[in-house]
Amino acid sequence: MTDFWVNLYKFPRFLISVLIGFFLTTLKPIFKLLKKKESSILITSITLIITAICYKILRKMTGLD
Repeated sequence: MTDFWVNLYKFPRFLISVLIGFFLTTLKPIFKLLKKKESSILITSITLIITAICYKILRKMTGLD
């Protein structure tokens, strides 16, 4: 039973390391693309458009118009 509690205490550290690893491996190619000017402009504009769309959708869903 003590092994269970030891493993349970280790889980938050494991979860945080998995999340950090996921974001690092996901964002690394994007950071490489941001070094080029053409792709930097494209990625920035796509990010802004997606953010604006999500903002408008959430405003409509919550009725804050």
